Amino acid sequence: MTEKRDEKKSMDIYQLLLEASEKRRRQRRSELLKSVGVQEFFEEGSVRVDMRTCKGAYCKLCIQVCPTNALYWRAGEIGVVEELCVYCTSCVLNCMVDDCIVVERKRPNRENERFSKPSHVLALWERLNTRKRIDALKMILPDEETFLKRYRRPLFET
Repeated sequence: MTEKRDEKKSMDIYQLLLEASEKRRRQRRSELLKSVGVQEFFEEGSVRVDMRTCKGAYCKLCIQVCPTNALYWRAGEIGVVEELCVYCTSCVLNCMVDDCIVVERKRPNRENERFSKPSHVLALWERLNTRKRIDALKMILPDEETFLKRYRRPLFET
């Protein structure tokens, strides 16, 4: 019986340590992003660079376009500072090699996204802009009757 209580206590301690380290990580990340002047939009994410296909020694485009300087050149390869990355996909959009940089992120609505080609990023932008246009149209014309009142023209003018 005491073993079960000790086991529960150890699990609780482990959970508390895990939560405390996560809280410290988030606090450090928010301080770093605040110092750079960048707002965070995504709760979680990751960035991976496939150095077998990367042409970084020749182009370094991803490093140049990173708004937070999360990507850097180190000893012949691209390095990533996870605490600084805001998963904006600028690196994927500007990379000249498909599937070289992979950005995975989680939106606040818990929707997961994964990008590894510029076409994926552009498709997302188009989808988001379409959603915004539809929402704006619904605000102006909430139903069919409003639309018809505004734009209905008689078939035959008398």
